[in-house]
Amino acid sequence: MLKYIKIKKGNKLMETILKIDGIEKFYGSKSSLTKALNDISFTVDRGEFVAIMGASGSGKTTLLNCISTIDRVTSGHIWVGDVDITKLKGNDLNKFRREQLGFIFQDFNLLDTLTAYENIALALSIQNVPASAIDAKVDSVALELGVEDELNKYPYQMSGGQKQRVACARAIITEPKLVLADEPTGALDSKSAKLLLDRFRYLNGKLGTTILMVTHDSFTASYATRVIFIKDGKLFNEIRRGSDNRKQFFEKIIDVVTLLGGDVSDAL
Repeated sequence: MLKYIKIKKGNKLMETILKIDGIEKFYGSKSSLTKALNDISFTVDRGEFVAIMGASGSGKTTLLNCISTIDRVTSGHIWVGDVDITKLKGNDLNKFRREQLGFIFQDFNLLDTLTAYENIALALSIQNVPASAIDAKVDSVALELGVEDELNKYPYQMSGGQKQRVACARAIITEPKLVLADEPTGALDSKSAKLLLDRFRYLNGKLGTTILMVTHDSFTASYATRVIFIKDGKLFNEIRRGSDNRKQFFEKIIDVVTLLGGDVSDAL
């Protein structure tokens, strides 16, 4: 059972789910060394919805890969709860990844030979959840994500938006401590993207799901409660939604994106 780092902010005691401490990531050899991440530090509290933005090559995907344990840092530490995941190896790493993290990918990563129900249930089966308990859990999470009518369909029978919401259901059904989303709207049309983001906002606001999402899209980022900007492997800026509505927050994001030199053609 994970314990959580507790930090007092004002009069409110916060539980820190994720702590990034001075991480660096190098690629290449001594003769041709690329510094993808340069001394990055930040925290994410329980119940936050944080977006990470940056231009192509800024290091945002490398950062997510290190947090998700797909890649390893060159130096520094990453804690989820009180577990330093940079020190995990072998079976301990696999167990942590399986039980504590949820993943949502741009290209869905559903198994084509399984129905939506089977794709979602697979995560529970791997954790040896009794078959008698799986039905109720799948039905419940499918209802939360609005895919209850798709459970008997195969991926080829579903739209992109439906597949991504099934993938989202798969990610949260194990009740992970942290859900990591990599460009989750990148393969979706605008209508499907909005439906998915509305579900994200519901999961975060109503169910308290902690989400860390990488995106290049200002519209997508405007659904988050905080946006961290990365430039050339370093933290560039950070803004919080606070009492702003989504349109106001979107405009603030655009202002920072302009400073970053990014694409500001996204529209509400």
